[in-house]
Amino acid sequence: MAKPELLFLSHRIPYPPNKGDKIRSWNVLKHLTERFDVHLGAFVDDPADREHEAFLRTVCKDVCLLDMDKAARIPRLIKGFNSDRPLSIAMWEDRRMHDFTRGLFDRGGVEHVFVFSGQMAPYVLKHTSRRRMIMMDFVDIDSDKFRQYAAQSNWLKKIVYAREAKLLEQFEKQVARVVDASLFVSEAEADLFKSYAGSYAHTVYALNNGVDLDYFSADADFAPMRLEGAPSFVLTGAMDYKPNVDAATWMVKDILPRVRKTFADASFTIVGSSPNAEVLALDKKRGVTVTGRVADVRPYVAAADIAVAPIRIARGVQNKVLEAMAMARPVVATNHAFSGIHAEPGRDLQIADSADDFAAALVALMQDPERRKTLGMAARARMDAAYSWPSQMRRLDQIIDRHDANLRSATT
Repeated sequence: MAKPELLFLSHRIPYPPNKGDKIRSWNVLKHLTERFDVHLGAFVDDPADREHEAFLRTVCKDVCLLDMDKAARIPRLIKGFNSDRPLSIAMWEDRRMHDFTRGLFDRGGVEHVFVFSGQMAPYVLKHTSRRRMIMMDFVDIDSDKFRQYAAQSNWLKKIVYAREAKLLEQFEKQVARVVDASLFVSEAEADLFKSYAGSYAHTVYALNNGVDLDYFSADADFAPMRLEGAPSFVLTGAMDYKPNVDAATWMVKDILPRVRKTFADASFTIVGSSPNAEVLALDKKRGVTVTGRVADVRPYVAAADIAVAPIRIARGVQNKVLEAMAMARPVVATNHAFSGIHAEPGRDLQIADSADDFAAALVALMQDPERRKTLGMAARARMDAAYSWPSQMRRLDQIIDRHDANLRSATT
Protein backbone atom coordinates (compact mmCIF):
# COMPACT_ATOMS: atom_id res chain seq x y z
CA MET A 1 0.00 0.00 0.00
CA ALA A 2 1.31 3.43 -0.94
CA LYS A 3 2.14 5.75 1.90
CA PRO A 4 0.26 9.06 2.25
CA GLU A 5 2.21 12.09 1.03
CA LEU A 6 3.71 14.79 3.22
CA LEU A 7 5.44 18.07 2.38
CA PHE A 8 8.36 18.88 4.68
CA LEU A 9 9.65 22.46 4.51
CA SER A 10 12.79 23.62 6.31
CA HIS A 11 14.68 26.91 6.26
CA ARG A 12 17.95 24.95 6.24
CA ILE A 13 18.79 21.60 4.65
CA PRO A 14 18.12 19.09 7.45
CA TYR A 15 21.25 17.05 6.85
CA PRO A 16 23.87 16.53 8.17
CA PRO A 17 22.59 16.90 11.75
CA ASN A 18 25.60 18.92 12.91
CA LYS A 19 23.94 21.90 14.62
CA GLY A 20 20.96 22.49 16.86
CA ASP A 21 18.14 23.13 14.39
CA LYS A 22 19.39 20.49 11.94
CA ILE A 23 19.56 17.86 14.66
CA ARG A 24 15.88 18.40 15.36
CA SER A 25 14.77 18.76 11.74
CA TRP A 26 16.68 15.64 10.64
CA ASN A 27 15.31 13.43 13.39
CA VAL A 28 11.76 14.59 12.68
CA LEU A 29 12.22 14.15 8.92
CA LYS A 30 13.76 10.70 9.33
CA HIS A 31 10.83 9.60 11.46
CA LEU A 32 8.20 11.01 9.12
CA THR A 33 9.66 9.10 6.16
CA GLU A 34 8.67 5.91 7.96
CA ARG A 35 4.95 6.67 7.59
CA PHE A 36 4.84 9.15 4.68
CA ASP A 37 6.23 9.65 1.20
CA VAL A 38 8.01 12.93 1.88
CA HIS A 39 8.50 15.85 -0.50
CA LEU A 40 11.35 17.93 0.93
CA GLY A 41 11.80 21.63 0.25
CA ALA A 42 14.72 23.42 1.93
CA PHE A 43 17.35 26.09 1.49
CA VAL A 44 21.11 25.49 1.42
CA ASP A 45 23.12 28.18 3.21
CA ASP A 46 26.39 26.25 3.30
CA PRO A 47 27.64 25.09 -0.14
CA ALA A 48 29.38 22.14 1.52
CA ASP A 49 25.98 20.71 2.41
CA ARG A 50 25.15 20.22 -1.28
CA GLU A 51 27.04 16.93 -1.19
CA HIS A 52 24.26 15.47 0.97
CA GLU A 53 21.53 15.99 -1.64
CA ALA A 54 22.06 12.49 -3.08
CA PHE A 55 21.55 10.92 0.33
CA LEU A 56 18.36 12.88 0.98
CA ARG A 57 16.99 11.65 -2.34
CA THR A 58 17.34 8.10 -1.05
CA VAL A 59 15.02 8.80 1.90
CA CYS A 60 12.58 11.29 0.36
CA LYS A 61 10.16 10.89 -2.56
CA ASP A 62 11.10 14.30 -3.94
CA VAL A 63 13.75 16.89 -3.03
CA CYS A 64 13.92 20.60 -3.84
CA LEU A 65 17.07 22.24 -2.44
CA LEU A 66 17.58 25.90 -3.24
CA ASP A 67 20.82 27.79 -2.70
CA MET A 68 20.36 30.95 -0.68
CA ASP A 69 20.43 33.96 -2.98
CA LYS A 70 22.87 36.18 -1.07
CA ALA A 71 22.59 38.97 -3.63
CA ALA A 72 18.89 39.28 -2.81
CA ARG A 73 19.37 39.86 0.92
CA ILE A 74 19.47 43.66 0.83
CA PRO A 75 16.50 44.03 -1.55
CA ARG A 76 14.53 41.63 0.63
CA LEU A 77 15.39 43.61 3.77
CA ILE A 78 14.30 46.85 2.11
CA LYS A 79 11.08 45.23 0.92
CA GLY A 80 10.48 43.91 4.41
CA PHE A 81 10.90 47.35 5.96
CA ASN A 82 8.57 48.94 3.43
CA SER A 83 5.89 46.28 3.85
CA ASP A 84 5.90 46.10 7.66
CA ARG A 85 6.88 42.43 7.53
CA PRO A 86 9.27 40.81 10.01
CA LEU A 87 12.74 41.02 8.46
CA SER A 88 13.58 37.47 9.46
CA ILE A 89 10.58 36.34 7.40
CA ALA A 90 11.24 38.62 4.43
CA MET A 91 14.83 37.35 4.22
CA TRP A 92 13.58 33.86 3.29
CA GLU A 93 11.08 34.93 0.64
CA ASP A 94 11.87 33.12 -2.62
CA ARG A 95 9.73 32.71 -5.71
CA ARG A 96 11.32 29.35 -6.51
CA MET A 97 10.12 27.83 -3.24
CA HIS A 98 6.64 29.24 -3.81
CA ASP A 99 6.64 27.55 -7.23
CA PHE A 100 7.69 24.23 -5.70
CA THR A 101 5.01 24.23 -3.01
CA ARG A 102 2.29 25.57 -5.30
CA GLY A 103 3.04 22.85 -7.83
CA LEU A 104 2.60 20.13 -5.21
CA PHE A 105 -0.63 21.55 -3.85
CA ASP A 106 -2.09 22.12 -7.33
CA ARG A 107 -1.28 18.52 -8.28
CA GLY A 108 -3.10 17.23 -5.23
CA GLY A 109 -2.34 14.27 -3.00
CA VAL A 110 -0.40 16.09 -0.27
CA GLU A 111 -2.64 15.92 2.78
CA HIS A 112 0.01 16.48 5.46
CA VAL A 113 2.51 19.32 5.82
CA PHE A 114 5.31 19.75 8.34
CA VAL A 115 6.81 23.25 8.44
CA PHE A 116 10.10 23.60 10.29
CA SER A 117 10.72 27.17 11.54
CA GLY A 118 8.59 30.26 11.09
CA GLN A 119 10.56 31.45 8.06
CA MET A 120 8.89 28.75 5.97
CA ALA A 121 5.31 29.42 7.07
CA PRO A 122 4.50 31.88 4.23
CA TYR A 123 4.89 29.05 1.73
CA VAL A 124 1.80 27.30 3.09
CA LEU A 125 -0.40 30.09 4.45
CA LYS A 126 -2.28 30.40 1.14
CA HIS A 127 -2.74 26.64 0.89
CA THR A 128 -4.61 25.79 4.07
CA SER A 129 -7.47 23.37 3.61
CA ARG A 130 -9.95 21.62 5.86
CA ARG A 131 -8.73 18.39 4.23
CA ARG A 132 -5.03 19.06 4.84
CA MET A 133 -3.19 18.83 8.17
CA ILE A 134 -0.46 21.43 8.72
CA MET A 135 2.02 21.09 11.58
CA MET A 136 4.05 24.19 12.36
CA ASP A 137 7.25 23.57 14.31
CA PHE A 138 8.17 26.99 15.63
CA VAL A 139 10.83 25.34 17.84
CA ASP A 140 11.36 28.55 19.85
CA ILE A 141 9.35 31.75 20.19
CA ASP A 142 11.46 33.94 17.92
CA SER A 143 9.59 37.11 18.88
CA ASP A 144 10.68 36.65 22.49
CA LYS A 145 14.27 36.09 21.38
CA PHE A 146 14.30 39.42 19.55
CA ARG A 147 12.70 41.07 22.56
CA GLN A 148 15.70 39.90 24.58
CA TYR A 149 18.08 41.12 21.88
CA ALA A 150 16.47 44.56 22.08
CA ALA A 151 16.94 44.72 25.84
CA GLN A 152 20.70 44.12 25.51
CA SER A 153 21.52 46.26 22.46
CA ASN A 154 22.50 49.84 21.65
CA TRP A 155 19.82 52.32 20.63
CA LEU A 156 19.87 51.60 16.88
CA LYS A 157 19.78 47.82 17.21
CA LYS A 158 17.24 48.22 19.98
CA ILE A 159 14.86 49.92 17.53
CA VAL A 160 15.36 47.23 14.88
CA TYR A 161 15.05 44.33 17.31
CA ALA A 162 11.99 45.81 19.05
CA ARG A 163 10.30 46.22 15.67
CA GLU A 164 11.13 42.63 14.80
CA ALA A 165 9.79 41.34 18.12
CA LYS A 166 6.48 43.14 17.67
CA LEU A 167 5.93 42.06 14.07
CA LEU A 168 7.05 38.49 14.72
CA GLU A 169 4.61 38.12 17.59
CA GLN A 170 1.80 39.22 15.29
CA PHE A 171 3.03 36.81 12.62
CA GLU A 172 3.33 33.88 15.03
CA LYS A 173 -0.24 34.41 16.20
CA GLN A 174 -1.44 34.61 12.60
CA VAL A 175 0.25 31.33 11.73
CA ALA A 176 -1.08 29.58 14.85
CA ARG A 177 -4.64 30.56 13.87
CA VAL A 178 -4.52 28.69 10.56
CA VAL A 179 -2.38 25.60 11.26
CA ASP A 180 -3.61 22.45 12.97
CA ALA A 181 -0.75 22.08 15.44
CA SER A 182 1.90 24.50 16.71
CA LEU A 183 4.96 22.76 18.15
CA PHE A 184 7.58 24.09 20.54
CA VAL A 185 10.78 22.63 21.92
CA SER A 186 9.75 22.53 25.60
CA GLU A 187 6.76 22.72 27.93
CA ALA A 188 8.00 26.12 29.12
CA GLU A 189 8.09 27.47 25.57
CA ALA A 190 4.68 25.98 24.75
CA ASP A 191 3.14 27.40 27.92
CA LEU A 192 4.48 30.87 27.15
CA PHE A 193 2.99 30.78 23.66
CA LYS A 194 -0.33 29.50 25.02
CA SER A 195 -0.46 32.55 27.27
CA TYR A 196 -1.01 34.79 24.25
CA ALA A 197 -2.33 32.35 21.65
CA GLY A 198 -5.90 33.01 22.72
CA SER A 199 -8.53 30.55 21.50
CA TYR A 200 -5.88 28.54 19.62
CA ALA A 201 -3.99 27.52 22.77
CA HIS A 202 -5.49 24.02 22.56
CA THR A 203 -3.50 23.39 19.34
CA VAL A 204 -0.14 24.23 20.96
CA TYR A 205 2.09 21.31 21.95
CA ALA A 206 5.54 20.68 23.36
CA LEU A 207 7.74 18.37 21.30
CA ASN A 208 11.02 18.04 23.15
CA ASN A 209 14.37 17.57 21.51
CA GLY A 210 16.07 14.23 21.91
CA VAL A 211 19.64 12.99 21.94
CA ASP A 212 21.24 10.17 20.00
CA LEU A 213 22.18 8.30 23.16
CA ASP A 214 24.37 5.77 21.37
CA TYR A 215 26.37 8.46 19.54
CA PHE A 216 26.64 10.87 22.45
CA SER A 217 28.03 8.42 24.94
CA ALA A 218 31.30 8.28 26.81
CA ASP A 219 31.54 4.67 25.63
CA ALA A 220 31.09 5.48 21.93
CA ASP A 221 33.90 4.92 19.46
CA PHE A 222 35.69 8.22 18.92
CA ALA A 223 39.31 9.33 19.04
CA PRO A 224 40.35 10.42 22.55
CA MET A 225 42.15 13.70 23.04
CA ARG A 226 43.53 15.97 25.73
CA LEU A 227 42.82 19.63 26.27
CA GLU A 228 45.53 22.00 27.42
CA GLY A 229 45.36 23.48 30.90
CA ALA A 230 43.93 22.34 34.18
CA PRO A 231 41.05 22.62 34.66
CA SER A 232 39.61 22.59 31.13
CA PHE A 233 36.18 23.91 30.15
CA VAL A 234 34.35 23.52 26.83
CA LEU A 235 31.50 25.30 25.07
CA THR A 236 29.99 23.92 21.85
CA GLY A 237 27.62 25.44 19.30
CA ALA A 238 27.36 27.51 16.13
CA MET A 239 29.64 30.47 16.80
CA ASP A 240 27.91 32.96 14.55
CA TYR A 241 24.71 32.67 16.62
CA LYS A 242 24.30 35.69 18.88
CA PRO A 243 23.48 33.82 22.13
CA ASN A 244 26.55 31.57 21.69
CA VAL A 245 28.78 34.53 20.83
CA ASP A 246 27.59 36.33 23.97
CA ALA A 247 28.14 33.18 26.05
CA ALA A 248 31.70 32.67 24.81
CA THR A 249 32.58 36.32 25.34
CA TRP A 250 31.11 36.43 28.84
CA MET A 251 32.96 33.27 29.79
CA VAL A 252 36.32 34.65 28.64
CA LYS A 253 35.99 38.20 29.91
CA ASP A 254 34.12 37.76 33.20
CA ILE A 255 33.97 34.15 34.38
CA LEU A 256 37.38 32.71 33.47
CA PRO A 257 39.37 35.48 35.25
CA ARG A 258 37.48 34.69 38.44
CA VAL A 259 38.25 30.96 38.12
CA ARG A 260 41.93 31.73 37.58
CA LYS A 261 42.18 33.27 41.02
CA THR A 262 42.10 29.65 42.20
CA PHE A 263 43.22 27.74 39.10
CA ALA A 264 45.74 29.88 37.25
CA ASP A 265 46.10 27.48 34.32
CA ALA A 266 42.38 27.05 33.61
CA SER A 267 41.67 26.73 29.88
CA PHE A 268 38.57 27.25 27.75
CA THR A 269 37.89 25.66 24.37
CA ILE A 270 35.20 27.08 22.07
CA VAL A 271 34.05 24.43 19.61
CA GLY A 272 31.71 25.23 16.75
CA SER A 273 31.26 26.27 13.16
CA SER A 274 31.46 29.76 11.64
CA PRO A 275 33.07 31.71 14.49
CA ASN A 276 32.52 35.40 13.84
CA ALA A 277 35.14 38.11 14.32
CA GLU A 278 34.22 38.60 17.97
CA VAL A 279 34.72 34.92 18.75
CA LEU A 280 37.90 34.65 16.67
CA ALA A 281 39.37 37.52 18.68
CA LEU A 282 39.00 35.39 21.83
CA ASP A 283 41.50 32.89 20.41
CA LYS A 284 44.23 35.44 21.13
CA LYS A 285 43.49 35.31 24.85
CA ARG A 286 45.67 33.21 27.14
CA GLY A 287 44.37 29.69 27.57
CA VAL A 288 41.52 30.15 25.10
CA THR A 289 41.19 28.04 21.93
CA VAL A 290 38.69 28.62 19.13
CA THR A 291 38.50 25.51 16.94
CA GLY A 292 36.02 26.50 14.25
CA ARG A 293 34.11 23.65 12.62
CA VAL A 294 35.23 20.19 13.73
CA ALA A 295 34.26 16.80 12.34
CA ASP A 296 33.27 15.49 15.77
CA VAL A 297 32.59 17.49 18.94
CA ARG A 298 32.59 14.43 21.19
CA PRO A 299 36.36 14.22 21.78
CA TYR A 300 36.36 17.83 22.97
CA VAL A 301 33.40 17.32 25.29
CA ALA A 302 34.81 14.07 26.67
CA ALA A 303 38.24 15.63 27.28
CA ALA A 304 36.92 18.63 29.20
CA ASP A 305 36.63 18.60 32.96
CA ILE A 306 33.36 20.55 32.75
CA ALA A 307 31.02 21.54 29.93
CA VAL A 308 29.71 25.06 30.26
CA ALA A 309 26.62 26.80 28.88
CA PRO A 310 26.77 30.44 30.02
CA ILE A 311 23.81 31.44 27.83
CA ARG A 312 22.25 34.80 28.70
CA ILE A 313 20.09 35.38 25.61
CA ALA A 314 17.30 33.37 23.91
CA ARG A 315 15.03 30.61 25.04
CA GLY A 316 14.50 27.00 24.13
CA VAL A 317 16.32 23.79 24.88
CA GLN A 318 20.07 23.88 24.33
CA ASN A 319 21.31 20.77 22.52
CA LYS A 320 24.81 21.47 23.78
CA VAL A 321 23.58 20.83 27.32
CA LEU A 322 21.72 17.63 26.43
CA GLU A 323 24.71 16.25 24.50
CA ALA A 324 27.20 16.98 27.28
CA MET A 325 24.88 15.40 29.86
CA ALA A 326 24.46 12.35 27.62
CA MET A 327 28.25 12.00 27.59
CA ALA A 328 28.21 11.97 31.42
CA ARG A 329 30.01 15.27 31.67
CA PRO A 330 29.34 17.62 34.59
CA VAL A 331 27.58 20.72 33.26
CA VAL A 332 27.36 24.24 34.64
CA ALA A 333 24.69 26.31 32.91
CA THR A 334 22.63 29.42 33.36
CA ASN A 335 18.88 29.27 33.86
CA HIS A 336 18.51 30.44 30.25
CA ALA A 337 20.42 27.36 29.07
CA PHE A 338 18.55 25.11 31.51
CA SER A 339 15.08 26.39 30.59
CA GLY A 340 12.84 23.61 29.33
CA ILE A 341 15.15 20.73 30.24
CA HIS A 342 13.61 17.99 32.40
CA ALA A 343 16.37 17.68 34.97
CA GLU A 344 17.01 18.53 38.61
CA PRO A 345 19.47 21.35 39.38
CA GLY A 346 22.05 20.25 41.90
CA ARG A 347 21.54 16.58 41.06
CA ASP A 348 21.86 16.42 37.24
CA LEU A 349 23.69 19.70 36.55
CA GLN A 350 24.70 22.93 38.25
CA ILE A 351 22.88 26.22 37.65
CA ALA A 352 24.43 29.69 38.09
CA ASP A 353 23.45 33.03 36.59
CA SER A 354 25.97 35.65 37.74
CA ALA A 355 29.66 35.67 36.83
CA ASP A 356 30.55 35.24 40.52
CA ASP A 357 28.20 32.29 41.00
CA PHE A 358 29.21 30.65 37.71
CA ALA A 359 32.91 30.85 38.56
CA ALA A 360 32.26 29.64 42.10
CA ALA A 361 30.39 26.60 40.76
CA LEU A 362 33.28 25.75 38.43
CA VAL A 363 35.86 26.11 41.20
CA ALA A 364 33.83 24.01 43.64
CA LEU A 365 33.45 21.20 41.11
CA MET A 366 37.14 21.26 40.25
CA GLN A 367 37.96 20.93 43.93
CA ASP A 368 35.70 17.90 44.28
CA PRO A 369 36.46 15.16 41.67
CA GLU A 370 33.96 12.75 43.22
CA ARG A 371 31.20 15.36 42.90
CA ARG A 372 32.07 15.83 39.21
CA LYS A 373 31.80 12.09 38.64
CA THR A 374 28.49 11.82 40.51
CA LEU A 375 27.04 14.78 38.61
CA GLY A 376 28.08 13.30 35.27
CA MET A 377 26.56 9.91 36.07
CA ALA A 378 23.28 11.52 37.14
CA ALA A 379 23.26 13.60 33.95
CA ARG A 380 23.55 10.50 31.77
CA ALA A 381 20.84 8.71 33.73
CA ARG A 382 18.50 11.68 33.22
CA MET A 383 19.13 11.62 29.45
CA ASP A 384 18.48 7.86 29.33
CA ALA A 385 15.18 8.34 31.14
CA ALA A 386 13.74 11.29 29.24
CA TYR A 387 15.59 12.23 26.07
CA SER A 388 15.69 9.42 23.54
CA TRP A 389 14.51 10.46 20.08
CA PRO A 390 12.12 7.49 19.74
CA SER A 391 10.19 8.64 22.82
CA GLN A 392 9.82 12.15 21.38
CA MET A 393 8.71 10.80 18.00
CA ARG A 394 5.99 8.73 19.69
CA ARG A 395 4.69 12.04 20.98
CA LEU A 396 4.69 13.43 17.43
CA ASP A 397 2.76 10.39 16.20
CA GLN A 398 0.13 10.97 18.87
CA ILE A 399 -0.31 14.58 17.71
CA ILE A 400 -0.62 13.52 14.07
CA ASP A 401 -3.10 10.74 14.87
CA ARG A 402 -5.23 13.05 16.98
CA HIS A 403 -5.54 15.67 14.27
CA ASP A 404 -6.02 13.11 11.53
CA ALA A 405 -9.01 11.81 13.49
CA ASN A 406 -10.35 15.36 13.83
CA LEU A 407 -9.99 15.96 10.10
CA ARG A 408 -11.76 12.71 9.23
CA SER A 409 -14.56 13.62 11.60
CA ALA A 410 -14.91 17.11 10.13
CA THR A 411 -15.09 15.90 6.52
CA THR A 412 -17.57 13.05 6.97
